[in-house]
Amino acid sequence: MTVKVAIAQINSVVGALEANANLIFDYASQAAAQGADIVVTPELSLVGYPPEDLLLRAGFYTQTEQVLQDLAQRLAALGDLHLLVGHPHRVQANQQHHYNAVSVLHQGRVLATYHKHALPNDMVFDEKRYFDSGDQAIVVEVKGTRFGVNICEDTWNPIAPRWAKEAGAQVLLVPNGSPFHMNKEALRLDVMRDNVCSQGLSLVY
Repeated sequence: MTVKVAIAQINSVVGALEANANLIFDYASQAAAQGADIVVTPELSLVGYPPEDLLLRAGFYTQTEQVLQDLAQRLAALGDLHLLVGHPHRVQANQQHHYNAVSVLHQGRVLATYHKHALPNDMVFDEKRYFDSGDQAIVVEVKGTRFGVNICEDTWNPIAPRWAKEAGAQVLLVPNGSPFHMNKEALRLDVMRDNVCSQGLSLVY
């Protein structure tokens, strides 16, 4: 059965959570109207990339969680659409952990949440300062096809794609927040072939 995946290549504004949520919903609505089954938004799309020291504020995580839940409820009006939204995620167990995350929203609720494994910490990236590293794969089935999720840097080595494959994924959805580089397309393609496609996974990047 055919699954139609839309990529929402949007420009989120750092810290503008409500505006970003409205923008995501608008794009999701357009994609649903064109028959999309899945919509992929960029890395940290709900809060803008990179939010940097906003991530040191506990209230920022609280507000993000509320806006994410509100967005999920609004999406119930779009039927069977699956929407991938990037956001920071706080998990409280024995201690607090903070993750660069992507949640799959479906029919009014958060269906699954993936935590980024590989945290870049060079050039413009400073993710190890703010985030913990995830170590779990997620797989969501849509119309009989099993989709895994990685985030950006995860696919620059084979570990996280392999976890997704071992969890049963057939296709890997990869939201990104990479800075623009001239003439980097060929390198990205080579890396994706080596780390993702070589493991038998198709890729939406």
